[in-house]
Amino acid sequence: MKTALITGITGQDGAYLARFLLGRGYRVHGLLRRSASADVIGERLRWLGIEREVEMVDADLVDLSSILRAVQVTQPDEVYNLAAQSFVKTSWTQPLLTGQVTGLGAVNMLEAVRLAAPQARFYQASSSEMYGLIQAPIQNETTPFYPRSPYAAAKLYAHWMTVNYRESFGMHASSGILFNHESPLRGIEFVTRKITDGVARIKLGLAKTLALGNLDARRDWGHAADYVRAMWLMMQQETPADYVVATGRTTSVREFCRLAFAHAGLDWEAHVTVDPAFLRPAEVDVLQGDASRARERLGWEPEITLERMVAEMVDADLERLRRRGS
Repeated sequence: MKTALITGITGQDGAYLARFLLGRGYRVHGLLRRSASADVIGERLRWLGIEREVEMVDADLVDLSSILRAVQVTQPDEVYNLAAQSFVKTSWTQPLLTGQVTGLGAVNMLEAVRLAAPQARFYQASSSEMYGLIQAPIQNETTPFYPRSPYAAAKLYAHWMTVNYRESFGMHASSGILFNHESPLRGIEFVTRKITDGVARIKLGLAKTLALGNLDARRDWGHAADYVRAMWLMMQQETPADYVVATGRTTSVREFCRLAFAHAGLDWEAHVTVDPAFLRPAEVDVLQGDASRARERLGWEPEITLERMVAEMVDADLERLRRRGS
């Protein structure tokens, strides 16, 4: 039985990854930062029905001593560092916290693994946001980075430190440069989930309009359940490397709205408004990934279409709101 340690296990990706690994017979430990909201912090794990199968370990990414103890106690075969301050908009109002958690937190994990479990394989959750002001129409592992937010800059630091630890200490450390990936477990503050939750509220008569920011921003959207499979495949390779994980299809926020509202039988143009308050200080206009390396070396392909994902998210939000009203 292999053992995995997942940071960010209570987030979207962490929950799907935990389910995936449990299904393959892993013993799964999750890093848990204690807070006053402990009663709701495992909601995603409960939604997937696996909260009792995961073993939690108290630690905080910004506290190396607690991270070191967690690695010593669990002695993992694989470490997945998914935890971060991951909301781009918040990174402008909390740039130092974002740097500490998203950037330095990753190095704390690398250092703890190097010292306490050097045989373990390490996965770093890098981000397509690192490309920012894109230097090529389609981005792959060799495309230059140009971060456009404190979040993206912190992710870029963590990404290059992962490369540095791999090359300096011979660690089996890989990064997945994941393009946008969504699901019913996406946080409500992210635009895709904000849209599907808004659709559900309007459909049920709980709201009339939905205010959004830049409708012309284009993203390469996939499903989180597909993307955690790519993470695991990276860890099974004999040689560590960095991989872009993407669908290769780019879609505007406007089109995402159209799909979500249409699934509920609504006309998006009758309900969506633009609020400048939701615009970023520096926008990333378009992202589109080339996952050729992942296809060729890992045998990975996305299985869930954008249309199916949008429908799943809308249906899940309708169900959530109906439950609350019942």
